[in-house]
Amino acid sequence: MTLRPVLGATALSLFAASLVQADPITLTDIAGREVTVDAPVDRVILGEGRQVFFAAVLDGENPFERVVGWRDDFREASPESYAAYAEKFPELADIPTFGGFKDGTFDIEQAVALEPDVLIMNLEAQAATEEAGYEEKLAKLGIPIVYVDFREQPFEHTPRSMEIIGQLFGEEDRAATFNAFYAEQMARVTDVIEAQADLDRPLTFVERAAGYSEECCMSFGDGNFGRFVELAGGENMASPFIAGTFGMVNAEQVIASDPEVIIATGGNWEAYVPGGAWIGVGPGSDAAEARAKLAALMERPAFTGVEAVESGRVHAIWHQFYNSPYSFVAVQQLAKWLHPELFADLDPEGTLEELHARFLPVDYQPGYWVSLRGDATN
Repeated sequence: MTLRPVLGATALSLFAASLVQADPITLTDIAGREVTVDAPVDRVILGEGRQVFFAAVLDGENPFERVVGWRDDFREASPESYAAYAEKFPELADIPTFGGFKDGTFDIEQAVALEPDVLIMNLEAQAATEEAGYEEKLAKLGIPIVYVDFREQPFEHTPRSMEIIGQLFGEEDRAATFNAFYAEQMARVTDVIEAQADLDRPLTFVERAAGYSEECCMSFGDGNFGRFVELAGGENMASPFIAGTFGMVNAEQVIASDPEVIIATGGNWEAYVPGGAWIGVGPGSDAAEARAKLAALMERPAFTGVEAVESGRVHAIWHQFYNSPYSFVAVQQLAKWLHPELFADLDPEGTLEELHARFLPVDYQPGYWVSLRGDATN
């Protein structure tokens, strides 16, 4: 008796091509944990929707092809970015969503049903993940967690995080190419700053998510945007008053410190604070509207009469630079504002355009920053 083939030749070749060999690899994640994963992975859960910012770099043709689940924060935290990706990849609307580890709403049963090869988490969620026992529970179910970091120590951890994800995705070469670009663009600032024998570092206050709430003022210690300022040749005003990466500085302290430059982080947070005073900078934003909201925020008691406001050295920049592989763009723009004479030839917008052209699947749209005085660079 002759057996009939179950699959035709074409179907067999397609099936064989789909079976990319996955072998166990052991890597050390950003938390210092040794994790064994079968890679390259085909099915990934993103612990935060904004992790698409790194997926877009490594999976440029379709950053959602591996994503079987994610936290539903991308649409609310960066709606313009979400809209740009949704226009090109409408299937993202069908990706299952779940709650967060930090707020205790993550559903393990739902995660297991999605059959992920790995769950990629941001480092800041580790404490809550361990406290809730998620790591142990998922490990018993054969689902490894890998921690990366673009937020706590972005300049120390971004290149290694991209290497780790490159290993997981089987995109080591693309990760290396991006990291080379990252290092090159950072050096355009740091090499210049380090070459100055007697640099005058302007005292700079960064207000985190300005206008998001009525409280004044959220800011950064030595980490994140506080570190951005130092690398760009400024002195972070809040460092002596905030022990960790994030914290508060009261209005009286802002007045007493009298910063020379003020930089507010902003974004479109209509989903969180409808009609709020936040500054909606981001891709495709309305510069005139953003500038008007920035001006209104500078009328609060903490800022009236402060040197930065009097001289017009007040700016706003996209908040999401603080938690993505694109932080080098923010450092360039801050350097341009803090030391316009040193960085007259530096073009941060051109850098952002090149980032999109070389690595991202969506088109560049201007609007990521604005200055109180029109197109002022200082």
